[in-house]
Amino acid sequence: MIFIYSFLCCGMLCLIAQILLDNTKLTPGHITSIYTVIGAFLAYINVYDLLIKYCGAGATSVITNFGASLYKGSYLGIQKHGILGLFMGMFSKSSAIITSTIIFGLLIGLILKPRD
Repeated sequence: MIFIYSFLCCGMLCLIAQILLDNTKLTPGHITSIYTVIGAFLAYINVYDLLIKYCGAGATSVITNFGASLYKGSYLGIQKHGILGLFMGMFSKSSAIITSTIIFGLLIGLILKPRD
């Protein structure tokens, strides 16, 4: 059942993004930014953890998870180190996500050829 929930969660987020992309003047960068902010907001109101609990990888494989991890890292950093911990926690929590994105992007760029 977790596979169905995972598929539905990620599929619904992708469907909403595609509808926004097709029917508005928003660019993929705008939609990515909106989803990152939505993920941070859902983490703020403690909904994103429930989403991960019930949807599993469907909630952790989309860009909303990046926003949630930025929020969680900054929140933990502020609790530990005060206002300076805002940046320390944010970057330490999301560094694995950023690094893996760069590495996988490089590998895909080396394997596949871009179209003109």
